[in-house]
Amino acid sequence: MEINTVWLIVGFLGQALFASRFLVQWIASEKIRKSIIPVSFWYLSLAGGILLLSYAIYRQDPVFVIGQSTGVLVYSRNLYFIYREKARECKN
Repeated sequence: MEINTVWLIVGFLGQALFASRFLVQWIASEKIRKSIIPVSFWYLSLAGGILLLSYAIYRQDPVFVIGQSTGVLVYSRNLYFIYREKARECKN
């Protein structure tokens, strides 16, 4: 398979993961009739963001690289907060 084709697949897979997070959030909110953001939203954000960042680096697109880099940091930080809180709850 040609390298450009592989990178296109990475880009589209990243975009699909990134977009699917909204569907996950919508379904989770509908289930409890309240707006929530499930942990899977942050995992999909992180996975999609990393793949899109990889694609942006390959494409050498500085605007896209900066945008995705920032997002990856935010998604990682949110997951850190979630697991830190769960660890505190387990101690109590």
